[in-house]
Parts: sequence; C-alpha cells; structure tokens
Amino acid sequence: MCWIRRLSLFSRTLIPGRSPFPDFLRGNGHFRTLDFPRALQKVSATRALGIAAGTCLLVFLLWLIAAFQFFYNPPQAKPHKTDAIVVLGGMSKERLPVAQELQHELDIPVLVVSTTGLSGNVEGDKLCDENQGDSDLVCFRPSPLNTRGEADALRGLIADHGWKSVTVVTSEYHVIRAGTLIGQCTSVEVQMVGSQPDLSAGSWLDRFVVETGGLLDVWVQPECTS
Repeated sequence: MCWIRRLSLFSRTLIPGRSPFPDFLRGNGHFRTLDFPRALQKVSATRALGIAAGTCLLVFLLWLIAAFQFFYNPPQAKPHKTDAIVVLGGMSKERLPVAQELQHELDIPVLVVSTTGLSGNVEGDKLCDENQGDSDLVCFRPSPLNTRGEADALRGLIADHGWKSVTVVTSEYHVIRAGTLIGQCTSVEVQMVGSQPDLSAGSWLDRFVVETGGLLDVWVQPECTS
C-alpha cells in the first residue's frame, strides 16, 4: 500500500498547472531557476566595457609617448652657422636670449625678429622699436599673427635677401610644427633650435594636446601650396 500512496503523490505533481518540482526550488528563495541569457548578456557587456577601457588606456599611453618625443624632446641637429637666425613670435623672454647667444657664438650676420604687439612678445617688440635702421636686424609682423603667417612672411624675406640657410628659434614644443610649416614654404636649409620653457606637468600636457592638433592641421592643410 506504501507504493500506491507514493505513485498517487507523484501523479498529483504532474497535473497541468502544477510544477513537478518541490516548493523550495520554485519559490522566491535562493534556489530559483537562473535566467541564463540575461546573465550572459551582463557578462558580455562587462567584458566589452573592460576591453574598451583597456583600448582607450593603451591609445592614451601611445599618444603620450609620441607627444613626449615630438614636443618635449624633439630631434634637433647641432647648430651651425647660417645666413640668418630667426626668432618666432611669442615667449620672447625665453626665445630671444637663445637666438642672441647663438648669433654671437656662430657669428650669424642677421637677426630676424617676429613682432606681434602682444604681451608674450614684449622683449622682441622692444628690441625692434629701439634698433630701427640697424642693418643686422630685420623685424617683421606676420599676418595673420600665428605660425602660418610667420612661415609665409619668412618665404618672402628669404627670397628678398637671397638667404640660402636660416636658423629658427622657438620653444621646444613648437619645433616640429613650426619646422614643418616653414619647410612647406621654402626650399632653403632650415635649422630648428628649441628653447626650453619652464612649464608645469599640467602645462606640458596642455601643450601636448594643442601641438598635436596643430600638427595634424599642418599635415591636412599645408601652408604655401599656391
């Protein structure tokens, strides 16, 4: 009779609308059946976010290494004598002394100064104002007041004076972009020399971003193409 009662109990669990599983497996407790597709979606989403974050970090590190080489420690040849030495506008307190020292050391006959009338170029503007008529000093005002304007102006000065080589002094972070622009505007020898700016780590990072964008713009839209 015992086996008859067991069979009757099992048959009741198979009645339509009722689960054959005990209550503790189908209740609200810890043993509820898992939703595997949803769990897999969550795992896939987490993995995708991890891969995306890792990729972004890798790209950032590669850019930082390239920016360090291009803008903090740009390649520069040992300076030698040229027909003229040029100081680009801006940061003249930093750049002008380097140009004047090189002019004296290498016996470069002509100093060329870009004037802007802006606060960052006070020393260069003052030198030009106080030495007008000096045959060994050439001053020019670029239009527009940026590196493209300076590159275009230098093309005319080089042609007018018949210079075969020039040394250009600018801040180290600006060497690659300025050299690329000037090289697009003239075929004479251009020797780039970088002065060392006194910048904080945050300011250097800011310059890395600015110069990266500027260099991409120079490659996409070359100067002096007409």
